[in-house]
Amino acid sequence: MNALTKANWQLWWFGFRYIPLIGFCKPKILELTDARTVIRMPHHRHTKNHLGSIYFGALAIGADLAGAFLVFYKARQKKLNIHFAFKDVQGEFLKRPEAAIHFISNDGALIDQMIQQSLDTGERINQPVTIDVTCPSLHGDELMAKFTLTLSVKAKKKS
Repeated sequence: MNALTKANWQLWWFGFRYIPLIGFCKPKILELTDARTVIRMPHHRHTKNHLGSIYFGALAIGADLAGAFLVFYKARQKKLNIHFAFKDVQGEFLKRPEAAIHFISNDGALIDQMIQQSLDTGERINQPVTIDVTCPSLHGDELMAKFTLTLSVKAKKKS
């Protein structure tokens, strides 16, 4: 099983086991590297609103996943226990996404720094991460929305 297939299976299992709303929206990881993650949220009856665009709740789920799955991925890679959460969220909605959308996080290096700083100090580290939202099938790389989430990370080595 390749790494992307495994990551999508883990995402499905996490949604099934802990947060059913994730599974209900049926997101898919398209890219997962040390530096970047891209998650696709489909445009279907479970994710769109009465205006035919992606519903705010589905946008929030996608932004959360794009930031969180990169932390989860790094924790597994480095064999660390990492407790993380988002402390706040800011969203800027630029255009109505009326087709499947991509959530893009390019904050892998920042997350690495946060993990290392937490390991070094034993403290919880808070930093803003940015998630860009695009609608490639209709608008190419043009931003539909931009999220800034304050990621809070505390890391420790597994016992």
